[in-house]
Amino acid sequence: MNPEPRRRPQDAVTVRHLRLGVGSVGIALPVVLVVGHAIVARRLTLLDSLSGYYHTELRDVFVGALCAIGVFLISYRYRWPDDLLGTVAGGLAILVALFPTTVGAPAHTVGPGDRIVGVVHQVAAAALFVLLAVFCLVLFTRPDRVGVPPRRSAVRFYRICGGVILLAIVLALAGSQLPAEVRHTLKPVLWCETLAVFAFGAAWVAKSDALFRAAGDGSKDPGEASRDLVA
Repeated sequence: MNPEPRRRPQDAVTVRHLRLGVGSVGIALPVVLVVGHAIVARRLTLLDSLSGYYHTELRDVFVGALCAIGVFLISYRYRWPDDLLGTVAGGLAILVALFPTTVGAPAHTVGPGDRIVGVVHQVAAAALFVLLAVFCLVLFTRPDRVGVPPRRSAVRFYRICGGVILLAIVLALAGSQLPAEVRHTLKPVLWCETLAVFAFGAAWVAKSDALFRAAGDGSKDPGEASRDLVA
């Protein structure tokens, strides 16, 4: 009789689903915001940034998605500095959600206090994107806790995703300096933010799948495999 294959621990399966869910939310968010707004407005109207959808009927979707991602990142536990950077990134995601941008807000509703909130939003968003690049370029490419490095193809993919995020940040900053009419026409910040979110979501999902496969390869005991999957 063939021995019964060892099942992956339930904790590992649960964490895998959570990781894939968070990555899927990140990838889907730009699409949902644009398509949802088009359905509600009955015409396709692109805003200047993803954050601008806070001031539309999609506010709850924007805030809910970022808070969900933030809570998961804060709960992210593996090893230092993963724990620290995950907590900081999660806090920044929640700040981005709860401190809305003033871009796209009706002019008569924006006061001095709102401008301060908008500055907090911009700083938190910029820091969050930088940390997402650090996840891809540094944390995802490191060997696991037992010293097993990721495959070369995976490392290359993570580095490409991290490079795309950094490039998107630079292009978004450059695009924000364009004349107002050009910005409203080309939407450089919106496209750059979307590209960065897609890149991180793809890297996160790929890393989650790699960790799950490693947890089920039979080389680790169930408890250790479950713990490593949280990385």
